[in-house]
Amino acid sequence: MLGICRGRRKFLAASLTVLFVPAITWIYLFAGSFEDGKPVSLSPLESQPHSPRYTAPSQRERESLEVRMREVEEENRVLRRQLSLAQSRSPSHHRGNHSKTYSMEEGTGDSESLRAGIVAGNSSECGQQPAVEKCETIHVAIVCAGYNASRDVVTLVKSVLFHRRNPLHFHLIADAIAKQILATLFQTWMVPAVRIDFYDADELKSEVSWIPNKHYSGIYGLMKLVLTKTLPSNLERVIVLDTDITFATDIAELWAVFHKFKGQQVLGLVENQSDWYLGNLWKNHRPWPALGRGYNTGVILLLLDKLRKMKWEQMWRLTAERELMSMLSTSLADQDIFNAVIKQNPFLVYQLPCFWNVQLSDHTRSEQCYRDVSDLKVIHWNSPKKLRVKNKHVEFFRNLYLTFLEYDGNLLRRELFGCPSEADVNSENLQKQLSELDEDDLCYEFRRERFTVHRTHLYFLHYEYEPAADNTDVTLVAQLSMDRLQMLEAICKHWEGPISLALYLSDAEAQQFLRYAQGSEVLMSRHNVGYHIVYKEGQFYPVNLLRNVAMKHISTPYMFLSDIDFLPMYGLYEYLR
Repeated sequence: MLGICRGRRKFLAASLTVLFVPAITWIYLFAGSFEDGKPVSLSPLESQPHSPRYTAPSQRERESLEVRMREVEEENRVLRRQLSLAQSRSPSHHRGNHSKTYSMEEGTGDSESLRAGIVAGNSSECGQQPAVEKCETIHVAIVCAGYNASRDVVTLVKSVLFHRRNPLHFHLIADAIAKQILATLFQTWMVPAVRIDFYDADELKSEVSWIPNKHYSGIYGLMKLVLTKTLPSNLERVIVLDTDITFATDIAELWAVFHKFKGQQVLGLVENQSDWYLGNLWKNHRPWPALGRGYNTGVILLLLDKLRKMKWEQMWRLTAERELMSMLSTSLADQDIFNAVIKQNPFLVYQLPCFWNVQLSDHTRSEQCYRDVSDLKVIHWNSPKKLRVKNKHVEFFRNLYLTFLEYDGNLLRRELFGCPSEADVNSENLQKQLSELDEDDLCYEFRRERFTVHRTHLYFLHYEYEPAADNTDVTLVAQLSMDRLQMLEAICKHWEGPISLALYLSDAEAQQFLRYAQGSEVLMSRHNVGYHIVYKEGQFYPVNLLRNVAMKHISTPYMFLSDIDFLPMYGLYEYLR
């Protein structure tokens, strides 16, 4: 007990000393700054020898005390910094250190961020980026082709819009199908401070069609190589994303990483999190050349202006031609060629922390990129299995993905306050028409419904139609809501010709419909049925709008307009023709 009391007295004495020494010092300084009851300035101008109040001894004392106080303050700052580092190294935080596998190889990035990443286990806490200007436009490029990819793009865009605080400019390299779908979608979505530009992917095929490719993305998986030539010449930087990406943070944080590029660094990439490029996945596995584990191209930061000056087009073409002489084809599309170029020119790459591309394919070590939910930035479903991929935390990632998949896109039509936006004629006309309505009118809600713009996703499922040679084909046209979904199989059995259907669904119901259709052998065997989703908004059922959407998107000279509850007799299609 006596020892405890002595320990407490020592602790109390030390505490009082720590408190009183700075206090006495400040009192001394304060008192010394008064002469004859008047304050004396310590500014450099008034403390010169020619000053009337100058006395050499008191001035030296004050200066020495000032220097000493600055030293004490600096020591305090150092102690506080050491204390915070000690806390971060406590046992509860040591779980993150096993990600050194990835942090140690970030030699081409900023050395300070590298050391921080090693200490904190690649945690985002140490990845503080310089702030992006409030109204700076962020440019995003996406290659999109086909019906399925168009659905994936919507989920990606939702996740970006949910977190964003800056204007966005999407550059979509799309084929004719994706352009028709996405142009209608964004036009009816009417999201403020979002601009969309399309680039014809079919025109770019000749640039990369000479490269044999085994990847499931096909020829479109190579088009990121020609972005320097495709995108506007005045565009200096762009974030390039795959369609199977989900954002869990503000994309402005990733845009800010451009400020960390140094020297000749023109590519921002995350290291590949599988052993693919190490060549040890199976016997006789021979991958393309890569630096270490190689880099994944699902998320790319491109400095376009510098790449053009470096003659990027010539650089990747020469590399691809040389490697194809022995490799014969690419296995991972553009990623193989990017890695071959980086292997020869490692100075081109700035390695991003791996939480900017958490890869969820089989055989990856993605769990080493995060220690907490707050560390997750970007999730990449880079496996053909997509949501069925094997991963320790796949349930968490799947739930995050499904959140945006079923999220009401109408809620993302929010203004960016304080940022000037380009005048949208359609939006301005809509606001003008709504302002002219009388809210006291008993029919106000009905009149307002006339001006509601419903988000529309055309051809939600794969669609194929070959026109009849005699030009007398007929399309069955109908509209329905979720409660009539069970009629679809029966109608498809009774009508073998083309069908155009408008479905009035919420975002969540659209995903239920997708699962229902993909699980139906009858519906999956029919490719001449166009499903057009008109998303719910308001309290009324817009029957005329739905009918018009279904009628507008038919491919035949004739149509048979029917109610969803009416089942056509067998042979009616051939009879009407």
